[in-house]
Amino acid sequence: MNEAMHHRGPNGEGSFASAQVMLAMRRLSIIDVHGGWQPLFNEDKSIALVANGEIYNFVELRAQLEARGHRFATGSDCETIVHLYEEHGADCVHHLRGMFAFALWDEKRGRLLLARDRLGEKPLYLHESEGRVVFASEMKALLASGMPGLEWDAEAVDQYFHFQYVPEPRTPLKTVRKLDAGHLLVIETEPWRVTEKTYWRMEDAPPLEGDPAETIRAELETVGKLTIRSDVPVGVALSGGLDSSAIAALAAKHYPGVLEAFSVGYPGRPANDERGLARSFADRLGVPFHDVELETGEMTRIFPDLVWWRDDPIADISGFGYYAVMRRAREAGVPVVLQGQGGDELFWGYPWVKDAALDAERRFSGRGAIASLRRLSPRGRNTRFYDLSGDYRAARRGARRFYGRRMREEAAQSRPSRIFDAPQTPGQERIGVTRLIFDTYLRENGVTQGDRLSMASSIELRLPLLDYRLVETVIGLRKHRSDLREPPKAWFKSALRDLLPPEVLDRPKRGFSPPVGEWHRALFAAHGALLRDGCLVQAEILSPAGAAALAEGPFPRDVVSPLSFKALVLELWGRGMAAAAT
Repeated sequence: MNEAMHHRGPNGEGSFASAQVMLAMRRLSIIDVHGGWQPLFNEDKSIALVANGEIYNFVELRAQLEARGHRFATGSDCETIVHLYEEHGADCVHHLRGMFAFALWDEKRGRLLLARDRLGEKPLYLHESEGRVVFASEMKALLASGMPGLEWDAEAVDQYFHFQYVPEPRTPLKTVRKLDAGHLLVIETEPWRVTEKTYWRMEDAPPLEGDPAETIRAELETVGKLTIRSDVPVGVALSGGLDSSAIAALAAKHYPGVLEAFSVGYPGRPANDERGLARSFADRLGVPFHDVELETGEMTRIFPDLVWWRDDPIADISGFGYYAVMRRAREAGVPVVLQGQGGDELFWGYPWVKDAALDAERRFSGRGAIASLRRLSPRGRNTRFYDLSGDYRAARRGARRFYGRRMREEAAQSRPSRIFDAPQTPGQERIGVTRLIFDTYLRENGVTQGDRLSMASSIELRLPLLDYRLVETVIGLRKHRSDLREPPKAWFKSALRDLLPPEVLDRPKRGFSPPVGEWHRALFAAHGALLRDGCLVQAEILSPAGAAALAEGPFPRDVVSPLSFKALVLELWGRGMAAAAT
């Protein structure tokens, strides 16, 4: 299992074993490069920890813990978790500011604590059976144990064909799930007992008064200082957009070394190539700039590997860009990269999400505490979240005619829109909409791709705009006053007014837009035939006739991620996971 995660930690490994638990980890050295080896222990070694991620506030936590008499054996940021547990038990998670998934073994109590960060930046997969729990940072590692098996979850697969990903905490396999974001799992071994609880929810952020621009800017400055802490070089993924420019400017302001910038583009520099804008801003900041061109031929050749690295089936054709920019950073010797992901979801950067929140306020005002957001959707062509989007409609209208016997039977009662049914607080529906996009599209389509495709090149990806204190600040301000009827990203732009030039602040939003048609045709010319009599047909996910039709690569005009592309990704994923399990 540990060897299957070599790419996540090429600098070394560590393990721990006792009568009831076995822990192992791979290390990507970022903090205390020479001394921070895991497992990490407390003073008498009765507590052992393996952890993935970064605790951004470890300097402050360490000072507090040392003042209380704790003795540290390393300079690792993660060692603070061990000593916090000694002080607070499972409530140690409330003191951590960062991204993390960890397993902590308490020998004296016969207890294992598994925890995942609040926004789900770091993954934790689980397989549970009678008297046994197996866990790992990646599906591939979990399958290498030989325990979960490869039984498809028909309802989860149906969700995938509707959303282009499987919403967490489910996976396409019946016996594998993820520990949800903001959750912890406690396993008592004598007697055996497994309990899970939520320790953080976005909607619980306390109301906050104050000037939004000043309040958000203060938190951004703190985030900018915390997320550049590293004992190895740091870079930033830079496009011509607002979010990545903001992260680059904040990092350049506080980083004591030479920040490096990385960007991607396309041959011939078409209109959707933003390298010129990115380079211009990097020059303004005095930051060295690196770029890479995304070529159709290379994308086609490595596409099966991309599906493998992503660990989950995610039908987002732009994933090649994630991979290429991280690979370029590794080639430049920069193992930590900052990215602006989360800004659109937090600050109403997607018009369709904003429209959904406005619709929610109109429809559910005064209707009580429970409401369904299932029908909230704009009619925009590029929407990918609510159930009236082009992709969702195409799946609802036509996916089942491609399904095999097993899928038709087992997914007959599937209702993918169920994930939109959520309790809403009257007058705070905008917060419910924000929570939904964070829990679905952002986490599984965006954050998951970012983590896996950066780790494929042994890069630690940091997402400053997903700092939980920043998120709580924005949500708290929204509880006091609404920004829904202001221009897109109004609070964010106001907070950055003196940091970014007008041409960046006022530039219209331009999404990452690869040559989708060209890439799609090339992919199906190279790999489409795999669908015929492939693993999806063998598992009766697709019928032979359905697979043959999808193998031709049909691409209706009103969709972004067609059923044919979703099927190809799932086919490659199924083949890869079968190989991982052998």
